[in-house]
Amino acid sequence: MNKSMSENKRKEIDFTKGSPAKLILSFYWPLLVTSLLQQFYNFADAWIVGKGLGDDALAAVGNMGSLFFLIVGFSFGIANGFGVLIGQSYGAKDENALKHRLSAVIILGVILGIMLTLISVLFLPKALLILRTDKLIIADCLKYGYIVFGGLLAGISYNISGAILRALGDSKTPLKAIITSAIINIILDSLLIFYFHTGVEGAAIATVCSQVISAFICISRLLTMPMLKLNKEHFINESSVYVGLLKNGLPMAFMNSITAVGCMVVQSFVNGYGVIYTAAYAACSKYLNLFMNPSGTAGNAMSAYTGQNYGARQYERIKEGLMVCIKIVVLAYVLLGGVMVLAPRVLAEILLSGAEQIDLVCLFLPRCGIAIIILNLLFVIRSLVQGMGKPMLPMISGILEMVLRIFVISVFLGRIGFKATAYAEISAWVGAFIINAFALYKEFIPLVKKTDL
Repeated sequence: MNKSMSENKRKEIDFTKGSPAKLILSFYWPLLVTSLLQQFYNFADAWIVGKGLGDDALAAVGNMGSLFFLIVGFSFGIANGFGVLIGQSYGAKDENALKHRLSAVIILGVILGIMLTLISVLFLPKALLILRTDKLIIADCLKYGYIVFGGLLAGISYNISGAILRALGDSKTPLKAIITSAIINIILDSLLIFYFHTGVEGAAIATVCSQVISAFICISRLLTMPMLKLNKEHFINESSVYVGLLKNGLPMAFMNSITAVGCMVVQSFVNGYGVIYTAAYAACSKYLNLFMNPSGTAGNAMSAYTGQNYGARQYERIKEGLMVCIKIVVLAYVLLGGVMVLAPRVLAEILLSGAEQIDLVCLFLPRCGIAIIILNLLFVIRSLVQGMGKPMLPMISGILEMVLRIFVISVFLGRIGFKATAYAEISAWVGAFIINAFALYKEFIPLVKKTDL
């Protein structure tokens, strides 16, 4: 084993040795706090905007959620795809492959950041029209969108550097980054909106500034790692290195973007029913994103754990890790699904003030709270398959998610009202779960059977 890689293990987690439960949990908790803090300051954005500027401003920011997910979700997916191969190189103790892949990731990341920034800024007005954005909020949507999309490079830099750190078993540095950026975000949000009265653009400025800080912290950590010291020769890569990264990253990126397209279509139908529906759906989306965090984090832990052990060809350890993560998501379901079912009005009144909007949220949360166990299990199973470097069936599941969301919302929103938004989500979860369960059976189970022989 290379000296620099053995030295680095003192700070990063090697998932190929030791108790799977202890390793996963030691990685999971900092990652969960990171994810919750990220959602917390997104939630704080919504609270500050809703209480400081009103429900229409919240609707404008919420309306941008699906567009933001389309672009940032693409970068997050491709970053995780890159991270899987980085983790496999680390698990296989192949430092040369690790450095060449890392240098290629840096080059591809810069290209990706520039391209996505240009595309999102240039096509923002057209995208808002496609979403059938209400005239009452379109000006605020543009103000918010131009600033956030103009600062995309910071968010993409954080996504990529964070994915690399997680692949190497470091979940503590992203935690430090988010703690710092969350504090800065909330302070700037409050100052710009309540004191300087900037409007929604203040929330956008705060978001970009916080992302710059989080990216800086993660990149600074990567620069201190001995095993990641790059020389000029590491940037001279054969095309196979780039092809390998893109072959694994693009399907994961497209899966996120395809899912986002389905969400955008749902958003478009919801917007067609007026600002009350838009504001209610924005609040529902905030809570759904918040309450899926523990299970989404278990999925991220599963991906990092699988990547290293797949690189080391320790398939039985992956099975043990799967059992640990399933226990985590079942516990999350009992606790958080219960809150969604039992206290929807309390949750709604935190973000909204309008009685009609609050009533609509109370239709959405209990239904999704009952079914969210399906989503929880989906996160873990899909992440295992992706961690093996097998992203195609998960991408197909993203296509099915999109189709089911669009079908349910287009057929049922006019017939049963706002409840259709919940059923659109649930149907998408069920469809994606079936595809990924099949992927698990096809790609992973045969490896475990061979190990058992």
